[in-house]
Amino acid sequence: MKKAEGLEIARDSILLRNLPGAVTDRILADSTLQRFARGETVFLQGEEANAIHVVIDGWVKLYRVAPSGNEAVVNVFARGASFGEAVAFRLQPYPVSAEAVTDCTLLQIPARILIGMLRKEPELALAMIGSTFQHLHDLVGQVEQIKAQTGAQRVADFLVGLCNCDGGSCVVTLPYDKALIAGRLGMKPESLSRAFAKLKSVGVHVTRDHARIDNIAGLRSYAEQDPAEAWGKAL
Repeated sequence: MKKAEGLEIARDSILLRNLPGAVTDRILADSTLQRFARGETVFLQGEEANAIHVVIDGWVKLYRVAPSGNEAVVNVFARGASFGEAVAFRLQPYPVSAEAVTDCTLLQIPARILIGMLRKEPELALAMIGSTFQHLHDLVGQVEQIKAQTGAQRVADFLVGLCNCDGGSCVVTLPYDKALIAGRLGMKPESLSRAFAKLKSVGVHVTRDHARIDNIAGLRSYAEQDPAEAWGKAL
């Protein structure tokens, strides 16, 4: 990917899209594009947060490792998403680790640049608040999914989110490995396999890293049903 193309993707990110052009230009002029290979560490929990990251291409996961050694996936980000804003502004240690789950390109914005601009550019402060609110909104949505949906419904919702149209049939590519999908949805890998099997009855057929969906609208309706009703349809 050419640098100019990457910068245009950054301009359209949640973090930067509503800023005046001159402000965005100043931010991008002091930022760098960095490529990470699949499995490469972006930063580790406990390291000082000195940059904000925008995903230009690929996927990145944020995670924590419990004392038991188990990994808890906090979130997975794709093109246009940003992360690390809140801790970078306070120059505090990262509370999570970040890893490239595919080959990816990130825009790294030095925190000192944004901190220095905040007092002079009120629009930038509003952009930071908006980006942080989006992260909170996403986390609340994840908690709601875990509390209010069955495992099969969470998988159905995830698959619908990968579709590029609202109705009809569709074949989607699973963006990362199934163990990570399970972690992202608050499930164990074996539970994900059982969920895929249950979804066959509502027209989902998974082969390796692809899923064929016979009826997108029907799958969306299944994901939004009362859990008790959804269990009945998927048995």
